[in-house]
This record gives sequence, structure tokens and C-alpha cells, in this order.
Amino acid sequence: MRKSGLDAADIRILAAIQKHGQLSKTKLAEIVNLSPTPCWARLDKLKAAGFIRGYHADLALDRIVDFTQVVVTVALRQHRKSDFDKFEAYIRDLDEITECMATGGGMDYVMKVVVPGLPDFQNLMDTLLSADLGIDRYMTYIATRQIKAGHPNLAKLVATAAP
Repeated sequence: MRKSGLDAADIRILAAIQKHGQLSKTKLAEIVNLSPTPCWARLDKLKAAGFIRGYHADLALDRIVDFTQVVVTVALRQHRKSDFDKFEAYIRDLDEITECMATGGGMDYVMKVVVPGLPDFQNLMDTLLSADLGIDRYMTYIATRQIKAGHPNLAKLVATAAP
């Protein structure tokens, strides 16, 4: 279900910057098949409306530093809103936790953790457990290699959701 009210040109603009990052006015207009000035005006409106959170570089981290990546699932003891709020507020400030999703089912959260090594991961988990966040249990999965990372195909997602 489409919930944004964006038209096809807006979707093309968003898909282009999702794939390529920041582009020149001319290059973006060429990719989305609009003239530069209206294209840039649309981009400004999309930014102002909050559809674009920012621009980021996709770094080849493995070429820069050795690191360990761990996927952690977490279940809390209690399931009150205050328990979730406390946990989420705490982990937002931890740089080592690069992603966290609340989930339904057997676990409450799935987190992606990036640390220099396993001792650093253990220190992080010791910190989380001693912070009295209501963690009942957690499971860890050491990532051995990344097979795929990316973003959803926006144009395909929107087309599938269209009525």
C-alpha cells in the first residue's frame, strides 16, 4: 500500500539518489528524465518533506580495518512499553550497535554489532547485561562473510504496492 502520495517522477528521483547518492543537478535530471530546474525543485521538496534522511558513503570497511560482525537476538523479560523504551533508549547511544530492529515472534530485537574483536563484543554484552535493561536471553551469530547488503528496489516496491 502506497502511503506517501508521491508521483512517478518523485519515485524516480528517490530511487536515483538511493542508488547513486548525491548527484549534480544535471546528472540527476538526466537519470530521471526531467529538465534540471524542475527536477531540483522536486528534490528540494522531497528533502523538506523528510523523505530523505541523509547521504552516506558505502565504505569498504574490510579494506580499512579488521573487525568482527555479530548478529544478536534479544528477548526481554517483560513486555511493557516502559521496558521496550528503556532498552531502545540505551542501545541508541552505543556506536557498536549499527542496526537494531524490533521484531515479533520469539525474540524482541535483532541487532547488528560491529566491534574490533570478540573480546570487545563480550565487553559490550557484559555492559548490556549489567545495565539492568531487562534482558531475559540473547543469542549471538558471528558473521563470517557478507553475501549481500543494500537497499530495496524502491520503484519495484512502490509498483507492487500500488492499488
